[in-house]
Amino acid sequence: MSEIRVIGEMRTDLDQEATDLKAERWAEAVFTIGDEELVMEISVEESVMVALMVGDEAQWKGTLEGLKKFLRGEIPAR
Repeated sequence: MSEIRVIGEMRTDLDQEATDLKAERWAEAVFTIGDEELVMEISVEESVMVALMVGDEAQWKGTLEGLKKFLRGEIPAR
């Protein structure tokens, strides 16, 4: 049997909830806002990798630790 390494949840302000979303290697959340998509991908195949994309123009990809540093302002935006 495969190892579950990621468990996801989704909640909204309309009291809708999806829980216990299991994955072995990767997971993706997609939000459609008007005609744009905001996508978050998580990969746990080797180290934990995170990718954030908004439409085709804006994206960030790196390690979980790199994302934490970016959000704390320790890594400048490009």
